[in-house]
Amino acid sequence: MTDDRLLDVAQRMAKTLTPGDLDHTLSQITAAAVESLPDTDYASITILHKDGRLETAAPTDDFILDLDAAQYELREGPCYEAAADEVHVAAPDLAHDARFPRYAVSAVSAGIHAQAGIRLFDAPKSRGALNLYARQVGAFGDLGALGELFRHQAATAIDYAREIHNLQEAMRTRGRIGMAVGIVMERYGLRDDRAFAFLTRLSQDGNVKLRVVAERLIAATGR
Repeated sequence: MTDDRLLDVAQRMAKTLTPGDLDHTLSQITAAAVESLPDTDYASITILHKDGRLETAAPTDDFILDLDAAQYELREGPCYEAAADEVHVAAPDLAHDARFPRYAVSAVSAGIHAQAGIRLFDAPKSRGALNLYARQVGAFGDLGALGELFRHQAATAIDYAREIHNLQEAMRTRGRIGMAVGIVMERYGLRDDRAFAFLTRLSQDGNVKLRVVAERLIAATGR
């Protein structure tokens, strides 16, 4: 892969992966994969949750949903391996790949002859991998620096989207707690610091997060 090619892909990805929420960012990543990575016809993202549940996010075409599902059911295939065990998995010729004998039957019959999986993120409650699908035999044999560049750019975009999500959630939580403090102040004639201490005590005694105590109080007041 030439330096000019890498630079071109990097520039195109920088334009494509614009700031947004997590769902928007994942959709941008799969769309950018089809546009930027050689021989890529379809892309999706596999998310492996802490409880072992697997789901597909941001598929570029519903056509590949059945292929993702087959890999989850069989616990076999490049996208499953990339989410569960390996950082990078390439299968340039699925029909003759001894690692995935059962899954390959479904893929080849659907017209998919090559696949790759690239781990995108490892979070406390989930892992995510980018799934690349190609109709051409021999695709993804040497993603090399281009694959690593894409992984790095995509992971950066996901981290940024998570920061946005966490900030928005913190603001929502702060608003709920403030509303609950106001309810306690009005109901019991307390100052704001005493009302907040009251909620904190409820949280500690019930071993429940302060946010949950606030939401329950707001819901009860609404009823």
